[in-house]
Amino acid sequence: MTVKLPQAIQAYFDADNARSPDAVAAAFTDDAIVKDAGETRVGRESIREWKVETDQKYASTLAEPFLVITENGKTQVTGHVSGDFPGSPVDLRYFFVLKGEKIAALEITI
Repeated sequence: MTVKLPQAIQAYFDADNARSPDAVAAAFTDDAIVKDAGETRVGRESIREWKVETDQKYASTLAEPFLVITENGKTQVTGHVSGDFPGSPVDLRYFFVLKGEKIAALEITI
């Protein structure tokens, strides 16, 4: 089943699957926050560095997202992710907060 994602979120997943840290960072606001694997990154440059590091470490790929829920100002996207990490493949939940046409916050959880 194909789900419709907000433009900023679709841009994030497209850039992530293309392994383009610059394009991933461009999907975020200047002061965006990313929380993933116990780390918090703030700002586009830090987010770009996070993507470089995670791409090198995990080489993960998100298959098509299968669930989208928007509630209390957050958009949750759940998708099947595979890569070089323990427990692969796994379904991850991405919690996005949007600000205009950009992502202001992202938290990734199992």
